[in-house]
Amino acid sequence: MQLLRDAFPDRPAFGTAVSDAILARVARGELGATVRLHRPGRELALSKQDRAGPGFDAAVAAGRAAGFEPVLRLAGGRAAAFHEGTLALAWARPEPEPARTTRQRFEQVASAVRDALTSLGIDARIGEIPGEYCPGAWSINARGQAKLVGIGQRLIQGAAHVGVVVVVSDPAAIRQLLIPVYEALELDWDPATVGALSEETGSVSLGEVEDRLLIELERVAGEPLEPARLDEETLDLAARLEQEHVLTSAGAA
Repeated sequence: MQLLRDAFPDRPAFGTAVSDAILARVARGELGATVRLHRPGRELALSKQDRAGPGFDAAVAAGRAAGFEPVLRLAGGRAAAFHEGTLALAWARPEPEPARTTRQRFEQVASAVRDALTSLGIDARIGEIPGEYCPGAWSINARGQAKLVGIGQRLIQGAAHVGVVVVVSDPAAIRQLLIPVYEALELDWDPATVGALSEETGSVSLGEVEDRLLIELERVAGEPLEPARLDEETLDLAARLEQEHVLTSAGAA
């Protein structure tokens, strides 16, 4: 299973398009199972559901005003955020019947991420907490009080993508961004639920978290992760898909 570390922090829509391209090529049998772990830039990740709802234009404007580029995400869910203190993890793998194994993938990835955080001394638990942003049954929280990790999936014919965002530090930036975004989208949430690993450990680096995540992913996958670089075919496809992830206004991408 290959491991990609390529990141595009100054080009968020292209970064999302890279994961989209990987998923498409895995589904076609052009790539094998692929894990991508990278450090994103400032990005407001919005879903098709967000785009179809009220206040979308205002949410996009709020993101840009805060210095976060609005991007159409791969998975469903609601508005979430990436910045320099977060990690983005994606696992694309061939699946002949992806819908039948959705829960299995959630369990596998959520348990791996939880165990990685537990190894850092965090009281990490799987499950949604009341009032969290982008709520999901497979979110990971600290102490049942602060959301640390969001997990979502995208299924296409022949493959599945599991996407993860881990908030390592600076939860205040996410909180300050999402307050006006969620107000614009007319969604209720509790800003106090935004957490970060640094608040639970006192101090932790992105590198430490990356190392723990990779150890646990190899364990659940049952095979080593082989470092690789993005190939030209994937980059070319991502360039063609990039505009699909650029958000401008309601009803347009």
